Amino acid sequence: MNYTTGTGELQEWLVAEEGFRTSWLGKGETVFSLGNGYMGLRSVTEEHYANEQRNLFVAGTFNKFAQNEVTELPNAADVLWMEFILDGTRFDLTQGTILKYNRTLNLKHAELVREVTWQSPDGKVYDLVFRRFVSMADLHVIVQRVSITPRQESTLAMTSGINGQMTNSGVQHFLEGDKRLYDGRLMQQLQTTTESGIDFAFHSIHRFSLKGSFEPKSIIKMDRRQIFFDYSDIRIPAGETLTIEKYSTVFTSRDNDVMSETREELANLALNATRDIEARGYESLFNDHVKAWDDLVWSHAPITIESESMFDQLAVRFAQYHLAVMTPKHDNRMNVAAKGLSGEGYKGHTFWDTEIFILPYYTYTNPKIARSLLEYRYLSLPGAHQKAKENGYEGAMFPWESAWLDDGEVTPVWGAADIVTGEATKIWSGFIEQHITSDIAFAAWQYYHVTGDQDFMDRFGYELLIDTAKFWASRLEWNDENGQYEINQVVGPDEYKEHVDNNAFTNYTAHWNIQTAIQYVELLRREKPELYERLDEKLDLGAAEERFRHVLELIYLPQVREDGVLPQDDTYLQKEIIDLTKYKNQQNVGSMFYDYNLEQVNEIQVSKQADVMILMYLLEDLFTADVKRANWEYYEPKTLHDSSLSLSTHSVLASDLGDQELAYDLFRRASEIDLGPNMKTSDAGIHAASLGGIWQAVVNGFGGVRMTGGKLRISPMLPKAWNSLRFSINWKNETLDVHASRNQVIITRRTPTLEPLIIEVYGELREIKETFTSEVLSV
Repeated sequence: MNYTTGTGELQEWLVAEEGFRTSWLGKGETVFSLGNGYMGLRSVTEEHYANEQRNLFVAGTFNKFAQNEVTELPNAADVLWMEFILDGTRFDLTQGTILKYNRTLNLKHAELVREVTWQSPDGKVYDLVFRRFVSMADLHVIVQRVSITPRQESTLAMTSGINGQMTNSGVQHFLEGDKRLYDGRLMQQLQTTTESGIDFAFHSIHRFSLKGSFEPKSIIKMDRRQIFFDYSDIRIPAGETLTIEKYSTVFTSRDNDVMSETREELANLALNATRDIEARGYESLFNDHVKAWDDLVWSHAPITIESESMFDQLAVRFAQYHLAVMTPKHDNRMNVAAKGLSGEGYKGHTFWDTEIFILPYYTYTNPKIARSLLEYRYLSLPGAHQKAKENGYEGAMFPWESAWLDDGEVTPVWGAADIVTGEATKIWSGFIEQHITSDIAFAAWQYYHVTGDQDFMDRFGYELLIDTAKFWASRLEWNDENGQYEINQVVGPDEYKEHVDNNAFTNYTAHWNIQTAIQYVELLRREKPELYERLDEKLDLGAAEERFRHVLELIYLPQVREDGVLPQDDTYLQKEIIDLTKYKNQQNVGSMFYDYNLEQVNEIQVSKQADVMILMYLLEDLFTADVKRANWEYYEPKTLHDSSLSLSTHSVLASDLGDQELAYDLFRRASEIDLGPNMKTSDAGIHAASLGGIWQAVVNGFGGVRMTGGKLRISPMLPKAWNSLRFSINWKNETLDVHASRNQVIITRRTPTLEPLIIEVYGELREIKETFTSEVLSV
């Protein structure tokens, strides 16, 4: 990988691959993946290779293969598929000689370009350029352009079409479907998912040009779940360029922008849309696509870093790029998957990754999208109620892994092999990792206080916060001996500790959830009597409030010891301490499990990821700086950062503690999870939460942006490697531009009102009317 190829206007915008190895295909397929939130396209090559993973996912189209499996996003038909025979020899980079190779993702334009000079085994040389994009302007469109320039007069034969034989690691989610050719050029394939009954309509059409447009000799073919053209006898003079364009569309019956009641109506709509797309041509579609990207991301939420290392600027743009690619901004029935739409990892399911790591990016930069993601949680309340009821609780108990709105819990039961027993390891997260319920409540609360979106609270937010508190109030267990309510047998954020009692993160956030619900019940009764009555009918607010008040002061909250350390749970601090140097310096995550199984790791003072520390990040007002430092010094050496969620959290906390150089090191390590030199880290898909965490490390960490108690704080502290940082955030429906340098910070209101804005800057409340400048203070 090379991150320095960009020059001029494209400096720090290009991610490039300068070598081809089939053993490393997964890295490029993920890092270069394209998408628009509606669909995600893993960036395989047009031609097939061993070890490739061809994936096309459409958000929200979940299907279950069998009753003993969980629902997952089905791998849809492959429309990229193109095979080339040049002068009788198949174009294959594992054969012949690669004289030149470069594949580049242009983040600014969201276009993937592959340039190859290939010498075939019989010595003939060809220059090929492959371009593609998934349109951000029209969510249903995929466009490819292939240019072939032979050094000698040549003949091309080509196969290209729609391949519906795709599987999810062997699982076929689609029925055979129907295939048809229209207008002698336009291929159609219709398929339906086996269990959820979602119709998919795929269309592809080609356009050829060589000194003008022409139609080559061809024959249409059909096979099981396939429709394709065989083109033959395309003659290309030496030095001339043949251009092949392929226009494809993807529509489904789950689309909320498609008014079709039958599969036939869906097919006709998609067919006509494809005709229109092909008529417009590559350049017109591409220009609209680039403008849509600029409006959504690059002009809307720019971040500029002046650093000694250009990689820092590239890393944050890479994060913003993939956040836009993976987020279904078009439909509030859908959410962000843990691997986005870039791979089969985690089956397309949504975790707490969204609320804690990804949502803040949108809350501070695009509240409309943030609200849509939170509305998904509101719309999935039936599944949360179902899970609570099945477990003997009340209120909303959100699933650890979520898919479609009413699916409920979809976490698989069995996982990787136990190296000691040889059996599959049981995945307990779906049963007892319950902090996601308070995570969702916290995210709704944070969104409201940052945006001031009262309509969201009235329609969704109050109900979410109270319904989740009802779960916690019913989940508490009374300890008669100690005279307190406890939360036992859970998994906290540190998933290397299962079946623990009184996990600090879980207990504190549950307490916060109940306390906040009490405040909102009081507010509704006092200020919004009509809304109070409506929610009282749904949630029985009187009984709920009585229960909340009864339990609140009796919930056990682990207390800070004399040395400042907050126990992660009842037994963590009594577990065995071993030398973790080997695992802290590991090349690949999870190396500890080559030596221990999970049951053994459970008895060692070692953590997968931030646990107590993320509590002190989210509920920072509850803990002093000295306590944060003491816990950092105790837990960080015991944290392996085996979760991609961990490094960015620690980076923000290091900034809070005033250690900018450590924060910068952790930021760089987080950025290298996908962009780094390890060529195997991203095979299963992009690390979605880490990308949201990278933005937080920059804006919440080095930028010093924080919302606490409903108030805004901006206190930037840059690392030595940075000379300046510019970013924009949304606060209460207005945009603030922040420019931080080594010596000062300038905060500018784009649309100042008559009312001054009160912001805490370096510990002092400042009144900002238009522009405010402050000297940087050391912390």
